[in-house]
Amino acid sequence: MQNFKINKTFIGQNFKTYFIADIAANHDGSLKRAKKLIKLAANAGADAAKFQNFKAETIVSDISFLSLKSQLSHQSKWKKSVFEVYKKAEMPIKWTSELKEACYKYGIDYFTAPYDLSFIKYLNNFVSAWKVGSGDITWHEIILKMAKYNKPIIIATGASTIKEVKHIVKKVLRINKKIVLMQCNTNYTASNDNFYYINLRVLDQYKKMFPNIVLGLSDHTFGHETVLGSIALGARVIEKHFTDNNNRTGPDHKFSMNPYTWSKMIEASRNLENSLGNGIKKIEKNEQQTSIIQRRGILASKNLSKDTIIKKQHMVFLRPCKSNAIPPYMFEKLLGRKTKKKISFHEVLNFKNTK
Repeated sequence: MQNFKINKTFIGQNFKTYFIADIAANHDGSLKRAKKLIKLAANAGADAAKFQNFKAETIVSDISFLSLKSQLSHQSKWKKSVFEVYKKAEMPIKWTSELKEACYKYGIDYFTAPYDLSFIKYLNNFVSAWKVGSGDITWHEIILKMAKYNKPIIIATGASTIKEVKHIVKKVLRINKKIVLMQCNTNYTASNDNFYYINLRVLDQYKKMFPNIVLGLSDHTFGHETVLGSIALGARVIEKHFTDNNNRTGPDHKFSMNPYTWSKMIEASRNLENSLGNGIKKIEKNEQQTSIIQRRGILASKNLSKDTIIKKQHMVFLRPCKSNAIPPYMFEKLLGRKTKKKISFHEVLNFKNTK
């Protein structure tokens, strides 16, 4: 797998999972609040804070959305039009330098998902990596414009086909090898039914098709079960939405992680990483003593005189298995041998005291 850095942090299969707190629209129009969320995310263990830069006019068509018979999916619960919600969720690009500074202050990386071609050149002065939202996976022009800056590019693949994924990955690889390919499901309803559709085993497919690409998960389900599952399957970059209060009004608050659930996710993930190991089966360092006290060795079933010919009835298989003991599966190799000396009841029978 390709290894590279996001800012100063190594990304790859043999490194710790990199966690992105997607603050997105949860700033609720306040720069002060955006900075607060950066601090909270950093304190909870995030490696990066990620935002979204868009203008409502260049991401959605008010006329087209109004022409739909009704608002769809999670938008059906919005009390305002799609355009109005997006307009309110805009993040002024002039905030960028202060958000970058806040991330630096709290020791995490800053980046964004730009949804406007005109923003990219300016934002490149600040970002440690680029994020491509799932909705733009078919807009190759904007993805390739980001990729040409040769910074890590994180591509979410929600609501897409494998053909579409292969198409853009092939194009990006020609100019930028630092790709994170994220499995994603773009249902934002916060329904528990979404667990049926996150389809983490897509990561296995990606692993086979793109063996040199870092894998990740962009997730909108409750809790962190999917995070643990994806890490076990090889994901090393995780993106989850982040807020301080799930009861706030806004498009993303309901399904976001909060400081408490985020810190629990980090703790569980680090424990999982430690438990994955290197895949080589052996007696582990912390098992060396229990391998003695829990295994059985071959012991004498009674007192045996010198030159006794060993038979099966002279043996008993009991714990502990001392360092000079023979495991039970080797008992046949002792049959017919003679004792070299007197052997006491429950004394070890081995090749040194028999001949």
